[in-house]
Amino acid sequence: MPPVGDREARRAVVLVVGHRPVLEAEDGAASLLTRLGANVVAIDLWDDPRVALADDAAVRAVVIEAQDRPDLAVAALRAIRKDEELAVAPALLVIPERQVTRMEPSIGFDDFIVAPYFAAELYARIRMLEWKKSEFSTEERLKMGEIVIDRAAHEAQLDGHQVTLTAKEFALLLFLMQNRGRVYTREQLLARVWGARYEGGPRTVDIHVRRLRAKFGDALPLETLRGAGYKLRAPGGT
Repeated sequence: MPPVGDREARRAVVLVVGHRPVLEAEDGAASLLTRLGANVVAIDLWDDPRVALADDAAVRAVVIEAQDRPDLAVAALRAIRKDEELAVAPALLVIPERQVTRMEPSIGFDDFIVAPYFAAELYARIRMLEWKKSEFSTEERLKMGEIVIDRAAHEAQLDGHQVTLTAKEFALLLFLMQNRGRVYTREQLLARVWGARYEGGPRTVDIHVRRLRAKFGDALPLETLRGAGYKLRAPGGT
C-alpha cells in the first residue's frame, strides 16, 4: 500500500468484512453502502485485506459483520490492525441486539451498530467516525482526532465539549499538535513555549504535561521518551 500521507490523491473505500452469505445479502452493509454510492471492498473474515485492496485505495472505514460471533469479529479486527494504514482507520462492528451486553470498550472497535439497521443510519455512523478520526489544520482551527483547537479564541474541545486550559497549557498543546511526531526535550519546550526569559525549571514542563494528559486522556497520544523528552505521536503510531 502507498504511504498514509498519500491518501488524499487516492480512491476512498469502505472495507466490509464478514461471512460470505452476509456480504452478499441485500440487507448487508456491503450491499447497502454500495447502493448509497460508496466504494466498497468486501472480504471474508479470513481474507487478507492487503490482497483485496487496490494500490490506489484509501480505507475510510472498516465495517465488520460477524453475526453471533463477536470473538471472530475481534480476531478479524486485530488482524486488520496489524497493517500500518488500516491501524488508523475507524472500525464499526455490526451486532444483533442479543449481543449488545457483550460489548466491551477493550475489544478495539470505535463504535457499533445494532442489526437490523437503516442504510442511512449505517452511513451516518461511518461519517461520524470519519470526523472523529480526521485531522486537519487551517489558519483558525487545528483538529487531531477528537481534539479541536480554535487558535483565535484560544479554546480547545474534546469530542465537542470545551476543555478549560490555562494560557500555558493551551500554548503547549498547540505547539505539540503543530509538531506531531517530533521529539522535544524539556529545555526545548521551555524555550519554544515559555520563552527565553522564563526563569523556572524544566520540571514545569512535566507539570503541564500531566495536566494535559489528565484533561484529554487517551485522545492525546503524548509519549514520554526516557532520556529524550516528549513526543506527540503522529498518525499511524510514529
